[in-house]
Amino acid sequence: MLLNKRPLFGLAGVIVTALASELNDQVGSIALPDIQGGLGLSHDPATWFTSLYISGACFGMAISPWWSVTVSFRRFIFFVIGLMSVTTPLVPFAPNLTILYGLRLLQGISGGFVIPMLMSVALRVLPPAIRLYGLIAYALTATFFPNLSAPIAALWTDLVGWRFVFFQVIPLGTLAAVLCWYGMPKDPPQYARLKKIDWRGMLLAAIGTGALTTMLLQGDRYDWWNSSLICVLALVAAVALPLLMINEWFHEVPLFKLQLLSRRNLAYGGITLFCFILIGSSSSTLPFTYLQEVQQFRPEQLFYLSAIIAALQLIFLPTVARILDFAWVDARVLNFIGFSFILAACIGDSLLTSAWNASQFVLWQVCQAAGDALVVMPLLMMATNSIQPAEGPFGSALFNTPRGVAEAVGPWLLQLMTRWRGSLHSDRITDQMGQDRFRLIQAQVVDPRYPAAMLPDGIPRSVGAVSALSTAVKTQTQVMVLSDTFVVMAGIVVFLMIILLILPQRTYPPRITLASK
Repeated sequence: MLLNKRPLFGLAGVIVTALASELNDQVGSIALPDIQGGLGLSHDPATWFTSLYISGACFGMAISPWWSVTVSFRRFIFFVIGLMSVTTPLVPFAPNLTILYGLRLLQGISGGFVIPMLMSVALRVLPPAIRLYGLIAYALTATFFPNLSAPIAALWTDLVGWRFVFFQVIPLGTLAAVLCWYGMPKDPPQYARLKKIDWRGMLLAAIGTGALTTMLLQGDRYDWWNSSLICVLALVAAVALPLLMINEWFHEVPLFKLQLLSRRNLAYGGITLFCFILIGSSSSTLPFTYLQEVQQFRPEQLFYLSAIIAALQLIFLPTVARILDFAWVDARVLNFIGFSFILAACIGDSLLTSAWNASQFVLWQVCQAAGDALVVMPLLMMATNSIQPAEGPFGSALFNTPRGVAEAVGPWLLQLMTRWRGSLHSDRITDQMGQDRFRLIQAQVVDPRYPAAMLPDGIPRSVGAVSALSTAVKTQTQVMVLSDTFVVMAGIVVFLMIILLILPQRTYPPRITLASK
């Protein structure tokens, strides 16, 4: 039977929309210092700039599959493209913080809408014979797009202008709209579902995910349980999220069909994708954090490192998909090999010192890139093979909403490590310095213009010596915190290896599994 290629153009349009969404998020985060300067934001308002986007994205991921089925994929994707293309370019011209925060929240909601839609459309339009290769499109959103963001951020902030961080959506949105207009299937809307709308679920999802993500992202700044705001947010999340699960279990047309989690491969997919997003920070956020904050790199100096990782995904993902298409290949084995690569990368990166430069990260980033492809593609195959086409939107919601929450848990984990381990390492370093009376570091920190910079009681005489000493302590503390974070990531990988040995079942390529159903 001949393949109808027209819907593939529609899928390509959704991919372009997803690219625009990921760039809105990732490039905005990388270019945040330039955006702060351009908009005149201090540190505290800038934290809400990031927090609101992630909160909106979590909510969007929760309700996107329900609405895309109700109004039809075609209508909904045009709504998403329009919302994204209108709100994003207006951000640089926001006259006050209220409007800026509102635009950023709408940006996040539109970004949350599109990621589950990409999976739903892929399951809808791809026949079993090529579904495995089509799922590469979704895998790109977790592996390729984040690593592409650093070069894009460097291009706009250092060579063009920070406003183009937001203007880039205009050509991408236009291209996406044209592709979707030509290729998206013209399914009839199912407005009868509005009579059974899960309004309680939508309200609880908005309140619960908003409270949880805001608590995680703002907790460190508000000093956690010493803040009444954080305590209230924690209470709201603790009440709203269980009520959401109860509502979804019994609702006739729910946002999440929790009963699907009884399928072991889908449950494994949700758990692993959540953890994978956390681990993915070792591939992108942590090395770039080190190079920017310790080595003072600009985004354009990080270009080649992130570009290498992004380019490798264009090789690794199709290669892994081709390997999985052989019936004798067990996806669980490839998953284990992928975890082994990522574990090696985390352990290798944990050896970093303050003398490391970008070149020391290359080998471990290549291992990470190979591991990412070997984890994501088998994971997608195992999860989607357990879903019937009619169940695609429900499975997409279950699969993607944890991914949105993970984007808030990742920064929280880094903040937690910085606070706890950072305080521990800083105290140990300063205690050791006091015991040794600065003898071990005097040669590195004393200003050469002050040959007698140390008084008998070990207190530096020169302001230059004090400043250099403070910088040295801060740098070494940051290096040790990042090293500890890589070790934590390695521990998460080991946990996933154990889950892999227990939970998922053997599955075969979609052309075999779905053809037999």
